[in-house]
Amino acid sequence: MPDRPAPARKPPALRPPYRAAWLALAALCMVPAAQAFEPETYAIDPVHTRVLFAIDHAGFSKAMGTVSGSTGTLVFDRDDWASARLDVRVPLERLDLGDAKWNDAVRATNLLDTKRHPDAHFVSTKIEPADADHAKVCGDLTLRGVTKPLCMDVTFNALKRHPLPPFRRTAGFSATATLSRSAFGMSAWPTVIGDQVELRIEAEAERARNGTDAQQAPESTEPSASPETSVESQPETPPATEPEPTP
Repeated sequence: MPDRPAPARKPPALRPPYRAAWLALAALCMVPAAQAFEPETYAIDPVHTRVLFAIDHAGFSKAMGTVSGSTGTLVFDRDDWASARLDVRVPLERLDLGDAKWNDAVRATNLLDTKRHPDAHFVSTKIEPADADHAKVCGDLTLRGVTKPLCMDVTFNALKRHPLPPFRRTAGFSATATLSRSAFGMSAWPTVIGDQVELRIEAEAERARNGTDAQQAPESTEPSASPETSVESQPETPPATEPEPTP
């Protein structure tokens, strides 16, 4: 009778110690891929971030001013708008309308009251993507000690390595929004100053290295405010003690 072929041998099973080592190695290889999709933390660039506002001036024109020096953090994934988080403070003492008297009038206690409330503070609560480059960013804006919801229409401009030192990876955005000043307790001079404030924001944010050098929003000394804070809770200041809001 012809010899039968020997049956094929099964590969030896991995012994428990080797199997555990192989599984650990496979898990380590998968970690970088998973981390690559996590949102990154960016620090708001106070030099290249500016808030422009426009408001009606007695029906003659729109008075325009800017505020520079904003600080805060942005957590952002280019491929997942919905996971973004924004926490930013705007230093209102740096408000500039182009005239010293006008600046002082707007910072006075019956308007922005920057002595007691030096910052505007925005914290995002919901991101609604429209497409790859546009989203509605909604959150809570605290201004003059009053917290109200605010939504901004945001356009994504770029995410790339900055061409100048220190060559950080930088994200750039443009945004627009509208708010009512009276909703935040600023009802003075209604015949001179309009109620609707138009906002335009140009912002840049630099990627933080290892998440350790993101600019944190400075602690504010103003009292905490809840969304339920009402305009009526704000102290009234006699208009006669405040400067006329026109130079």
